[in-house]
Amino acid sequence: MKSLTKRYGSVVAVRDVSFTVQPGEIVGFLGPNGAGKSTTMRILSGLMMADSGEAYLCGDSVALHPERAKLRIGYMPENNPLPEDMRVVEYLRYRAQLKSIPIRKRNERINTVMEQCDLQRKARRKLIGALSKGFRQRVGIADALLAEPDVVIMDEPTIGLDPHQIKAMRSLITDLRGKMTVILSSHILPEIEACCDRVIIINQGEVVAAGDTASLHREFLQSKRFKIELIADVEKVRKALQALPKVTDVRVDAASDAGAFRTLHVDTEMGGPEGEELLGILSQAGVEKVRSLSPIEPTLEDVFMAATRRSWDEVADPLSTRDTDQEPVVSSVD
Repeated sequence: MKSLTKRYGSVVAVRDVSFTVQPGEIVGFLGPNGAGKSTTMRILSGLMMADSGEAYLCGDSVALHPERAKLRIGYMPENNPLPEDMRVVEYLRYRAQLKSIPIRKRNERINTVMEQCDLQRKARRKLIGALSKGFRQRVGIADALLAEPDVVIMDEPTIGLDPHQIKAMRSLITDLRGKMTVILSSHILPEIEACCDRVIIINQGEVVAAGDTASLHREFLQSKRFKIELIADVEKVRKALQALPKVTDVRVDAASDAGAFRTLHVDTEMGGPEGEELLGILSQAGVEKVRSLSPIEPTLEDVFMAATRRSWDEVADPLSTRDTDQEPVVSSVD
């Protein structure tokens, strides 16, 4: 995508969005509600025209050659409309015909996607209207995979699913790595972190972050966090830790258990004290017993909150030097 923009009247839903997804990648497309995710996906799928900018799918312009682009894509919308009076296998046969899958290959492809989505034995002959939410989602994914597309776009595929169904869906998506390019939108950030190679975060219609989780941690989280469990005069320890250079915060939790262990969370800037130095301070502060001292690894949720907060702060700050008329920042990974 290159400088894609879409307006609804005076509202700019997508503003100068640019990114690249490589063949075989699984990419998470994230953003708060109303950020422009679904609009971007609809434009890439050829279901909606952009006001300006360009979208290419496997080298074909989605705007100039929509028929070619649609032959290469499998799309599962957030609210997947399914005919409730059709059986699963009947629906997939109907969809295979619409997708112009050759007759000699139809049964093979239908059986393959039903096996992939665990529909073959449990739901093949069932009416779609009688299926649970999880199995309906599986039917939607089977439909998206049916024509062996180069690119699969899934908008909230795990919405409304229970933990077991989410785990099965994650396994299914992970199995597509290297076989198809997958663009996945979801609000369940641990699932995105577990199965995606990279993430693209959009907020207020603009790309605010793009990259793998390790690079985004370095860019947006300029701090480290430690968890310490101990028995001690916690106020004395807290003051000693706060006196260290680059320690930004020390929080004390309630007693962890009957042994009166307390938990401290210590936030430091990058380049601040490491575990050994913290242990030295604990010893000087007369700590009776240390049960554990461990760094807390940042999560994708931490990155998401930091990236979206930064973009909101830029908009809210009247003294911001951000100029919306300047050339857009292109977030892409080669």
